Amino acid sequence: MLVFSVSGRTREFGIRMAPGAQPRSILANVVAEGLTIAGLGVVAGLVLGLAFGRVAANFVSEMKSPGAITFAASALVILAAAVIVSAVPAARAARVNPSEALRSE
Repeated sequence: MLVFSVSGRTREFGIRMAPGAQPRSILANVVAEGLTIAGLGVVAGLVLGLAFGRVAANFVSEMKSPGAITFAASALVILAAAVIVSAVPAARAARVNPSEALRSE
């Protein structure tokens, strides 16, 4: 989803870089957007996982829920993966040539 969003915003990045925006600010913006999406997913997953775990524990008597360390570790792995995955389109966005981006479309 982020790759599609970044490819559609090429003109925007060109307009921002034309007056002097630094590539690292574009890079940071795209990575922050990826982390926001992943963060919302992690929060929703934690809330729903805990809720469904409690419901399932009512039906299965010997079910033990994972500890807080397991939830925290899985959240950190997902957020680390989000940083790595969002770095690719972010690097592509940071390399946009402003004059070519403004001429496109």
